[in-house]
Amino acid sequence: MEGGSPDRTSVGSGPKLSSVSSARGHVRGSSSHSCKEFLRKFVDSENLTLTLEDWLSGCSDESGSLQPFFDVPFDLIELQNFDYALEGVAFQQLVRMPNALYASTSDAVEAIHLAIEDFLHAGVKGLWERFWGHESAMPFTVACIHSTSSKFYPAEKAIARGKLDGVCATAVLWKGSRGSSGISSSHGKWDHILELALLRPDIGSTRQNDGQRPSHAVLGEALFYALRVMLSRRLSKSSTAARNSSCVYVLLVDSQYGGVVKVEGDVRTLDFDSRSNVYDCAADWIKTHAKINVSPVDRVWNKLGNANWGDVGTLQILLATYHSIMQFCGPPKYALEDLATEHSSRLQCRRSERSLVDNSGSASASMVNGNGLFRFQNRSYSPEIVEVQEDTVNARPPEETLKLEIGSLVAIEDASFQKEYEITDILSDSDPPIYHASPVEEPSRVYLLHVGSSPSHLEPAWEDMNSWYQVQRQTKVLTLMKQRGVSSKHIPQMVVSGRVVHPGECNKPSNGVSCGHPWCGTPILVTLPVGETVSNLIRGGLFGVEEALKCCHDCLAAISAASSVGVRHGDIRPENVIRVTSGSRNPFFVLIGWGRAILEDRDRPSMNLFYSSTFALQEGKLCAASDAESLIYLLYFSCGGVSPELDSVEGALQWRESSWSKRVIQQRLGDVSAVLKAFADYVDSLCGTPYPIDYEIWLRRLRRVINEDHGKEIDTSG
Repeated sequence: MEGGSPDRTSVGSGPKLSSVSSARGHVRGSSSHSCKEFLRKFVDSENLTLTLEDWLSGCSDESGSLQPFFDVPFDLIELQNFDYALEGVAFQQLVRMPNALYASTSDAVEAIHLAIEDFLHAGVKGLWERFWGHESAMPFTVACIHSTSSKFYPAEKAIARGKLDGVCATAVLWKGSRGSSGISSSHGKWDHILELALLRPDIGSTRQNDGQRPSHAVLGEALFYALRVMLSRRLSKSSTAARNSSCVYVLLVDSQYGGVVKVEGDVRTLDFDSRSNVYDCAADWIKTHAKINVSPVDRVWNKLGNANWGDVGTLQILLATYHSIMQFCGPPKYALEDLATEHSSRLQCRRSERSLVDNSGSASASMVNGNGLFRFQNRSYSPEIVEVQEDTVNARPPEETLKLEIGSLVAIEDASFQKEYEITDILSDSDPPIYHASPVEEPSRVYLLHVGSSPSHLEPAWEDMNSWYQVQRQTKVLTLMKQRGVSSKHIPQMVVSGRVVHPGECNKPSNGVSCGHPWCGTPILVTLPVGETVSNLIRGGLFGVEEALKCCHDCLAAISAASSVGVRHGDIRPENVIRVTSGSRNPFFVLIGWGRAILEDRDRPSMNLFYSSTFALQEGKLCAASDAESLIYLLYFSCGGVSPELDSVEGALQWRESSWSKRVIQQRLGDVSAVLKAFADYVDSLCGTPYPIDYEIWLRRLRRVINEDHGKEIDTSG
């Protein structure tokens, strides 16, 4: 069970590279040689741990006498939603974990390794089938890594060959492609490691008191193995592995407890100078360039050796595995958010089974006997049980939801006032719908009105997510950008953020969000300006060369303004761009729909087979050029580009690869304007890289072309 480190022959277990493509994420020539030489010398985890000891303990100059703070990789809400998405999944660990009282015996050590392997296999198999489906075989296997030979063995073979003492970690390995044959026991590759599990005794008992984090020795070893995997991926001949060299998850486990360490960073910034001490170089990179997240160490196995699949300790390991699978296989077929929202319907079915929901859908407890239906009614004066005849219950009308039509009046209140709006139009291509509304006192003014999801008596995560993103989340994003000083006429302006005032008396309790009326507490967002969506312009044949150039300029201006404060849109498509004509001398475009914006690394963008960037489809997150790439797709399809038949992420990625390599997109945009073609080439060169877009130079070029074509300056103020 003692952890070792791979010796110098460990590089031999990775791919033998003579020359590697210099495409995104790959290395070539001297850089590849320096990296291989660095990896050949980087073999001892204890040396790295000793080098980092002062920094980890807060005794070094860099730490300023303070221990470094490591945020958690997943917050409680993420774990809770993940738990909802996993409802009904039958994870089966068939090899039980030995009782901790006997974990030190030789037989128990063997059993622990077998149990760890079976636990990882059960976890990755359950996740694959839940999120990626049963249609294709699981493209992963599990094996132990031997420290003296760096070979991969199933635990049973390591035990049979008497090599268990040299096992340093257990790995989930990618087979290379879906449905491919398994990896030979000794021919696994370090660059194909999906995630590593370090089995170290007494992780639970040696954890530190502050936040229940692992000890410095265990954390240092986890950082060592994480960096080895990242460097091995960087050197990989596989574009999939090389593309994912910037992030790796390491699991820490003993016979009872477990935790997760996440390491992120661009290993290209590591100093590969062969004359320097590799451990000093690695430590400097970890302190300066790496982002490290460390979870609390929590209970994983119960006293009978079964994994607590629904508890925090196991869920954070499973969620790390889920993100590791996404790195190699792309976004899942069944989205986590969609599966999590199904929890609400399952709960309603359960309440119906228990007769807790009457025919009107209310949440009153009920039971049936021979005389009819008895129901607990919520009364302010008494909680008594009242008999209600069955025909009376059946006659109750169903609860109405907030449905607005042209001519409807909506009263909205916020913290300071109440105002009534009349619906004047509905954007037909928006789901959920967006309304044009005018204040009753000022009918000449027109605003965009968004209706959020009605607050339920349950959890916010169970509400309709599209409406939640459109109102609650977009309100947060627009407020944040305003607080950070973003001012652009190409980004919507928030006018009112309040709640619906429903007809009749509201008996909402002081500590509640709703009185029970279906409209009560429904959030509303009112924004400016109002315009016609690009999708409507296309249908009406009104999106020409001038519109394409202005749309590109104005959307790029919005993207630039948002990115200056660390916000990325993440959902650019024709329905989220409007052309504003009223109240302005020159029409201009506004980028709306900011509910899916990315504010921090753990946020996930909307997935759209036609408009999402390549990096978003592959990684489930955005790179610096992702919004610009989505804008290119919007312009391509809006300017008559051939729309492919896309029904899967794989098909969408293949179309992108083919279209960019054959220059189909550039040629089509070149038929519209040379500057759009040049911009498409520029974006293509940055796709998937960490390098930022030079917005200012392209905004100047677009303004110059627009001014030359039309002989007048366009208004770029605001």
